[in-house]
Parts: sequence; C-alpha cells; structure tokens
Amino acid sequence: MGLDEEIKSLEDEIRNTRYNKATSQHIGRLKAKLAKIKDDAVSRAMKSAGGGEGYSVKKSGDGTIVLVGFPSVGKSTLLNKLTGAESETAAYAFTTLTVVPGLMEYKGAKIQILDIPGLIAGAAMGKGRGKEVIAVVRTADLIVILGDVFNGVHVDVLMHELYDAGIRINKPKPDITIKRTGYGGIRLNTVGAVDMDIEEVRAILAESKVMNADVLIRGNNVTQDDVIDAMMGNRMYIPAFISINKVDLISEDERKEVEDGMREKYGVDPIMISAHSGYNLEKLQDAIYDYLGFIRIYMKPYGEEADMEEPMIMRRGSTIEDVCRRLHRDFVDQFRYAKIWGTSVKHDAAKVGLQHKVADGDIVTIVTKL
Repeated sequence: MGLDEEIKSLEDEIRNTRYNKATSQHIGRLKAKLAKIKDDAVSRAMKSAGGGEGYSVKKSGDGTIVLVGFPSVGKSTLLNKLTGAESETAAYAFTTLTVVPGLMEYKGAKIQILDIPGLIAGAAMGKGRGKEVIAVVRTADLIVILGDVFNGVHVDVLMHELYDAGIRINKPKPDITIKRTGYGGIRLNTVGAVDMDIEEVRAILAESKVMNADVLIRGNNVTQDDVIDAMMGNRMYIPAFISINKVDLISEDERKEVEDGMREKYGVDPIMISAHSGYNLEKLQDAIYDYLGFIRIYMKPYGEEADMEEPMIMRRGSTIEDVCRRLHRDFVDQFRYAKIWGTSVKHDAAKVGLQHKVADGDIVTIVTKL
C-alpha cells in the first residue's frame, strides 16, 4: 500500500468509526498513527527542499504576513497594491516562482508581506513547490488565506494543506506537558474539565513508542488532537483570516452568495476585496493590523514633549519591560520606574513598574538610575 492509500485508509476508518467510550482508545490510536505518517512525509519533503533561491527570506519590520492561495488567485497584484513591491503578474498560473517580499506601512507599523508561489493540493507532502512554500509559511506572524469568487473550494484545500503541514490557525497552543521518564508507565494529571482518560492518552503516546511519561493537561475541552499535537512537538500556532478576491468580476447578488457561503461554512465574515480595483483594501489593512495585535506607544523623554509622530509598535499584552527591551537591554537593568499617560492607568503621570501592561495610545516616560 502506497503512502496516499495508507493515509486515505486511516482517514476513512476514523470517519466511519462512531466515537464513544468503547471506541475512544482505538480512534485515538488511529489519529496518532495518521499524524505520525503525515508528519514523517512532511519532514522528508522539507529535508529534500534544499532551500532554493528566493525561499530564504529574512523577517523584517514589526510583523510578517504571508499571502497563501492557489496559483493565479491575485496574490502578486495584491502585494503590489499594498506595498509597491515589484512582483510579476500575469494571467497564467505559477507566475511567482520565488518568495517576493514587500513592506506595507500602516498606522505607524512596518509590516512585511510575502508573496509566495501558489499552493496546490498535496503541497504539504511536497507536491509542486509546496515543501519550500510551507517552510516560509511556518515562520509567519499572520496568514492571509486568499481565495477568489470563482473557486471557493480552494479555501478548503488550503486549510487542509496548512493543517497537514502542522500549522494550527486561530487556535491557542494547548497547555499540555509530556515529560518522558525511564519507568513508571504513563501518569496523567489534569487541571480543569478534561474529558479524556489515561487509556486514551496511553494509546496515543504508544504510537510514538512513548511508554513512560508524566503527562500534565491544563485547561478545558482538550481533545485527542491536542494531545497528538503536543506529542509531535512541532506544531505552529498562527492567526489567520480569509479574504476573497476578484469581487469586481461578479454581481452584487453573486458576491453576497459567496460571502454568505463562507460565513456559514467557516463561522467568520471573509473580507471581500478586489486587488485589481482596490476595493476594500483599507478594510484588509485594518484586519492585518488588528490580527497582528498591534498597539501604538508614544515615548516621552524625561522633561521633554512626547514624540507623537513616530509611535513604537508593540503587541497587545506587552509590558513596560518589553518596551525597555525594545529601547535597549540596559534599560531593564537601570530601570527605576515609568510614568504613563493613557488608558492603562487610573490617572495621568502614574508611576508603574516593569510588569505593568501598556495599552494602545499610552504615552510613556522611562526613568533610569543613571
């Protein structure tokens, strides 16, 4: 049995087996075996990639996003509109043969956008240029899944390829620790409402020949797939959203039908755009900025006016310590206190410490010992 046949056989058996307590161990074992086979195939494809010209891109700016789509979906046109980069465009497939970077400046943020060769079905297993492309996608801070109004099914294929490549979109990394030991079998500890017993975990780990380990699962609604991902240890958790291009080529009613179909299938509103005409590109830029979790911090040198022209771009949840490290590593060692004007404090000019979380629009003064 070839690789494709073995994968299909396992997927069919999982799909046709009703999940209950009696079958949970069997299903868990099948899922773990399937994940191992796919992961081995992807790893072999990655190793054989060779890192050809154009596929090693140094990350720059405040964040990096990758445009993921089928060939000729309009990625190059979109990149050119957003950044002014020179990515060749043409009305035939596989125009982009290398990774083309561009820089978009928006709301004070410098955002690197990568136009990659189009993904096709089987890309995760190395078909087409998939092996090189997937390697680039795994380094992104955000994925824009770009479809077009004529081929909505492509979005399904792209989602599947990203999943097979170990990329989990719009999902927090499960809090699961698997620590191998030399004896004692599998020992399971849980914190939260975990509806999974030790036999299921034991069956999953056995597929990777893990017979002795301490397993700690924290959180609620943890699934077998989460445990399998923790066992593999190489999953990437990346935010993503769907955008549908070429809306200028269909009627208003057809556009609404596409939009409603995407909403019903994926539970989110796709961003409907036309890279050619520029329709809704500002909405797309807003989504990129928001999904990257950017906030703007304005620095005020001690005794001087705040610089309101060039904000420091940070991520939601950043602390004063993160701000100090961005300025210079010595600022942490020499830190005395910070003063803040803004929504993260109860009153202006409030003194705060290193662990204080900043908010969008805060004005910050760092006071050091020297």
